[in-house]
Amino acid sequence: MTRRAYLDWNATAPLRPEARAAMIDAMDLVGNPSAVHAEGRAARGLVERARAQVAAALGAEGADVVFTSGATEAAALALEGRGLHAAEIEHDAVLAWAEATLAADAEGRVEVPEPGRATLQLANSETGVIQDLPPGLAVSDLTQAFGKIPFAFNWLGCTMGFVSAHKLGGPKGVGALVLRQGTELAARIRGGGQEMGRRSGTENVIGIAGFGAAAEAAGCDLDDGVWEGVARIRNILEKALAAQAAQIIFVGKGAPRLPNTSCVAAPGWKGETQVMAMDLAGFAVSAGAACSSGKTRTGRVPLAMGLDPATAASVLRVSIGPATTEEDVLRFAETWAKQLGKARARAA
Repeated sequence: MTRRAYLDWNATAPLRPEARAAMIDAMDLVGNPSAVHAEGRAARGLVERARAQVAAALGAEGADVVFTSGATEAAALALEGRGLHAAEIEHDAVLAWAEATLAADAEGRVEVPEPGRATLQLANSETGVIQDLPPGLAVSDLTQAFGKIPFAFNWLGCTMGFVSAHKLGGPKGVGALVLRQGTELAARIRGGGQEMGRRSGTENVIGIAGFGAAAEAAGCDLDDGVWEGVARIRNILEKALAAQAAQIIFVGKGAPRLPNTSCVAAPGWKGETQVMAMDLAGFAVSAGAACSSGKTRTGRVPLAMGLDPATAASVLRVSIGPATTEEDVLRFAETWAKQLGKARARAA
């Protein structure tokens, strides 16, 4: 039996063994990190160690790292009530709080005339397109870029950024907001005053431990050139797709992209139908951001880049990772091209 190939790393990355080990160890800690006794101090020490690990991996030494339940909560904490401007290519967690007044060009790149009143992602989850963040930017979604490309929060020039653990091999249900020291920010969740008074509630010690370990391991991968190897596999995939299927479009290929992401459009074959066909054939892929798949906003990003509605509805995202092999992507390209041929024959 041919093994399944997981090609949806931008939705969530497999749990790293380092994160699993750290979480198992954390389960033996009984103390509340807000308690002053030895058990509480042990739990607090673990949280602070993870905070330092995440800050180091983000290049955010000296900044404040506030742990949250995920990037969605961190986005709300950073954006609520600020009336910032954004482009339609942003994640729904951003567009829930920002005004979509900025335009993306045909490659998905965005110009920001007033950075202090805007939010802009560092990399797009669907196309992989990487932005040049302007100095003085208010907020940036760093979620997809974190662990895949080298950057330092302290060099980006933005006031706040947010990330999620499970995108880089940590556990689901934990994320962080990083902000320059001294930045004023009202808490959305009030109570015990945890997380420097910015996010009350007993810390998710087990998840935070896994996040810290995953962030440290992700930084080592970048230093070791692991993602350069991923880019080589992604390029093999796109070359195989182009050779085997005519009239397809690689969305955003003309811009700098994440090393693992391919967004391919096959006009006339709906993305959701592609996902189901490939799932049955043994491949996990998506038709866009996992949070939006199957919803009315699917296709919003390619539409914002100027694609016509039929083409935008046909996009498929293939996002790979360090565990993806050349065999995986070649099998995928062959199978996908055959399914595309059948779909076009049925439509003829």
